[in-house]
Amino acid sequence: MKQRYPHKPDRRRERSNDQVRVAERVEDQEQAGSEEIVAGKHPVLEALRSGREINKIWVAEGAQKHLTAPIIAEAKQQGVIVQFADKRKLDTLAGEVAHQGVIAQVAPYRYYEVDELLEAAKEKGETPFLLVLDEIEDPHNLGSILRTAECTGVHGVIIPKRRSASLTATVSKTSAGAAEYVKVARVTNLAQTIELLKEQGVWVAGTDLSAEQDVYRTKFDMPIAIVIGNEGKGMGRLIREKCDFLVKLPMAGKLNSLNASVAAGVLMYEVLRQRRGS
Repeated sequence: MKQRYPHKPDRRRERSNDQVRVAERVEDQEQAGSEEIVAGKHPVLEALRSGREINKIWVAEGAQKHLTAPIIAEAKQQGVIVQFADKRKLDTLAGEVAHQGVIAQVAPYRYYEVDELLEAAKEKGETPFLLVLDEIEDPHNLGSILRTAECTGVHGVIIPKRRSASLTATVSKTSAGAAEYVKVARVTNLAQTIELLKEQGVWVAGTDLSAEQDVYRTKFDMPIAIVIGNEGKGMGRLIREKCDFLVKLPMAGKLNSLNASVAAGVLMYEVLRQRRGS
């Protein structure tokens, strides 16, 4: 007698399901082709609040309500589509970024012109305060710098187009949403941009371990752009030569350097302290 296997799987159906999943993944990638992904509670919420153009928000089924409820409420108020999906789909869209069960598909970040950064200071009636990042390559460092820049009133951050981290989902997540508010200019030639700033009356201060000036004995009560060098090699020779003056952070321990984002944070808060007269 021929043996029957009532629970034998239907291989044709499995292949069909696999094809559907692949098609869905391709469709998601095509939809996001000219757009970008913002992942995590704070980055998505700040993207909504900043007025950034948002195509759709995905929320993982079973995600913690205290994380997603404010986002869903804000999205509904703005008429943004919210779609619930399997967590695996969000994992695929977010890549290596921790999404906390929420992802937004947004318009690409807008990069500003250098003149717009200076205009932002003028509109606020404030003395220009800019950061120039010389080949900061780690997106986590860039995100941390943007977060501190937003907290300290920096009017804009300038990065080079080549050999530099750019505005990505990782940067947005690390910045806790600050990337939605800090104006970032992306330039082809950093040295020429520094010359342009100087022509506009902005003083350029470079950070260098070999500098003689201590940052705490330096006055920053002028239109200022502070240059932060690469994580490993610091500022390039040409950029160093373009600076009006160099400053260093005092070191009392056995190590002779700080993480780029930490050093940038110390400098930004020193500028803020001086500008507040404390």
